[in-house]
Order: sequence, then structure tokens, then C-alpha cells
Amino acid sequence: MCTTQYTRPRALRCMSDVPVSDHQARRRFVEWAQNEIAVVPDFHKRILFSDEAHIWLNGYVNKQNCRIWSEANPQVYVETPLHPEKLTVWGALWAGGILLQKR
Repeated sequence: MCTTQYTRPRALRCMSDVPVSDHQARRRFVEWAQNEIAVVPDFHKRILFSDEAHIWLNGYVNKQNCRIWSEANPQVYVETPLHPEKLTVWGALWAGGILLQKR
């Protein structure tokens, strides 16, 4: 990491509140998954992990991946188009291999 005496990387942050109902839903899911593992020996081979990413064609940068080097914490606002063109890439990983799709 590149630092000087006066500057350091500042990350733009997003925060969201996790309601109690989310914790309860997660607990129910874990209990369900543990039960399935006990009933179906190869249950873990039937799990599919998926995610998607958006690539903006106008050069927009996702603030989760952006760092601003400055002495003070900047209050930066970046104007972006309301509906920018983007490419969405979806992928999944499971015991049978990898699946990919562009949209």
C-alpha cells in the first residue's frame, strides 16, 4: 500500500441496517440445511453458489472498489446518468462445474 505522511486511502462506504427478521431467517435456513445434510448424504453436491456483476459502459466505477487519496475525508458527489448502459454478467459454481451468462 502506498502511503505518505499526510494522505491515506479513503473508502466510500455504504451501510444498511440488518433487521432482526433477517437473523431469524438465516437461523431457519441453517436449521433446514443441517436437516437436509442428515437426510440426503450428497446434499452438498446439490448446492449452487451464484453472483452477478454489472459493468457500466460509460466508465462509472463502483464505489466499493474506489479509493480516494487525500489528507481529509472528502465529501464527494459524483453525477451519473439515470439509466446508464451496462453489461450484466452472471455466474454460478456448483459440484457439476461453472455456469456463465451475459445479459
